[in-house]
Amino acid sequence: MITSAVRAEALAVDGPTYLYDLGHLDAHVAAIRAALPSQVELLYAMKANPDPALLGIVARHTGGIEVASGGELAHLARTLPGTPAAAFGGPGKTDAEIAEALAAGVRRFHVESPWELHRLDGLARAAGRVADVLLRVNLPVSAPGGAALMMGGRPSPFGMDPADADDCARRIPDLSGVRLRGVHAHLASGLDAAGAGVVARTIVEWALRFAADVGLTATEVNIGGGMAVDYARPDSRFDWVMYGATLRRLLDAQAARTLRIEPGRAVTAYSGWYATRVLDLKRSHGEWFAIVAGGTHHLRTPAAKGHSQPLVALPGGGAPVADGAPVTVVGQLCTPKDVLARRVPVRLAIGDVVVFAMAGAYAWNISHQNFLMHPPPAVRHLAGSTDHLPSVT
Repeated sequence: MITSAVRAEALAVDGPTYLYDLGHLDAHVAAIRAALPSQVELLYAMKANPDPALLGIVARHTGGIEVASGGELAHLARTLPGTPAAAFGGPGKTDAEIAEALAAGVRRFHVESPWELHRLDGLARAAGRVADVLLRVNLPVSAPGGAALMMGGRPSPFGMDPADADDCARRIPDLSGVRLRGVHAHLASGLDAAGAGVVARTIVEWALRFAADVGLTATEVNIGGGMAVDYARPDSRFDWVMYGATLRRLLDAQAARTLRIEPGRAVTAYSGWYATRVLDLKRSHGEWFAIVAGGTHHLRTPAAKGHSQPLVALPGGGAPVADGAPVTVVGQLCTPKDVLARRVPVRLAIGDVVVFAMAGAYAWNISHQNFLMHPPPAVRHLAGSTDHLPSVT
């Protein structure tokens, strides 16, 4: 759950600190890439974690970065100069963001609605460009059981109904500012390899029928991300080898196609840790509480997903007060929702370091950072190690 490089650094922290093990991340992303067929384009969804050092590592092994806002687009330009975004997705794109993306040379636009297509066409023509688009479709299918979030198969702000996608595809030949390349469909998040494989096959089969119906010869299909990350089992991993085998069978069945995936959380979650110290320990109505520096305004993941963040306690020299009794670990915020882990059996003393694992995605960047106006956490990048790196199988 914790690498040797992170353990050594955590013991020296003065306050809440994010520790990113870059060696660990490098090996993990390389293993994901190796498990996938070479024909599959691996993109990284920057929304999971836009840390510049992490982006630099991820870019070594992927075919590009997917952005979902003008802010992410500008951040990518600053972080990796000269590297255009591989895709621009997400609902509610403004005219200013679309114009910026056109100027930056974004390779693919994931179009969310007929109105967005109309605006993109006009803005591209005004800029003297042709935008390559994938139509994001909300397919009327149910995802396999176990999905943590559903983005499709039901009424949703994401994507368009198949009938609207069909209408867009038939109008595009008359539009000089856009060029149809294929389909994007991200239906669910939190699926294991078997479930994600079923979703991939469903999307690809539908996309090929759609392409045939609208006369699209070379079809690109982006099946999104959503690979499961299990916070209750920090040593488990999405089975990338099984998933890669499924994608290989899809490619073998239909060779004239570009297949793309864009995971985020499953790429970076395991290579980040949040380390802090115990400020106080007390009993309340028979239960132990440990108050640590920081809290969910730094690490919102457990509050957002309703789980206990996996943790390791590193002794700070004091005698344990909560000696193996269940302890609820909370932060410094004036709200009972500021819970990082609930009723964890752990030996703790005031001054101990608590290191929360799986903090490399949807953590600091989604937190309500200004609540109570505590100082932000420090961020340290470690050259790192590849120990404690379970197989991607």
